[in-house]
Amino acid sequence: MSRGGNISVDLKKNIVILYCVERFIKDLLLCIIPLFVAIDAVGVMPLFVNLTENLDKNARKYIARQSVITAFLVALCFVFLGEGVFSILGIKLEDFMVAGGILLLTVSIGDILRYGEKGKIYGQTAGVVPLGTPLLAGPATLTTTLILAGSYGYLPVIISLVVNLFFAWFIFNRADLIIKFIGLNGTRAVAKVAALFLAAIAVKLIRTGITAFF
Repeated sequence: MSRGGNISVDLKKNIVILYCVERFIKDLLLCIIPLFVAIDAVGVMPLFVNLTENLDKNARKYIARQSVITAFLVALCFVFLGEGVFSILGIKLEDFMVAGGILLLTVSIGDILRYGEKGKIYGQTAGVVPLGTPLLAGPATLTTTLILAGSYGYLPVIISLVVNLFFAWFIFNRADLIIKFIGLNGTRAVAKVAALFLAAIAVKLIRTGITAFF
């Protein structure tokens, strides 16, 4: 009887463990997918090429690593401290969206009107601003992480951030293959188009933020 009781207890424990694992995997997928859309590493990649086209391979790798580390730290701080800091400073999410949109608009206008020397202008800090933030860790990413953390907990959100930012780092490090494939003039053309889209995204952020005020 005792042996049967032990088997029953062990079976229940295994069922509970399997249920918890299944639930965690489901929560993880529900966090990874929205963050993949919010971070939009594929959409940011042409801008990475634009900002680093005049830099050597080692400098591009450094900026790629710098951008994902910056994005991770900013998003992580926002997950744990976002609501508290906003409350203390009296800042609303709409304020953050407008500020990020203005910064992106400034960057995009500069890229559209400027010819050449982009890498030298941004230098070794391009991975921090604008790539790390507000591109990878922009208002959409920060808002999404805050909502997901409240719905699924911190661990799935943190793991999802790591997975998506690792993907961003991977494709950034393959940017030199893209340059070889379509050529320098091709990358410049793509970068100009990407800058136009970036300006449109910036205007959308500003518009959304201003609309939210009312």
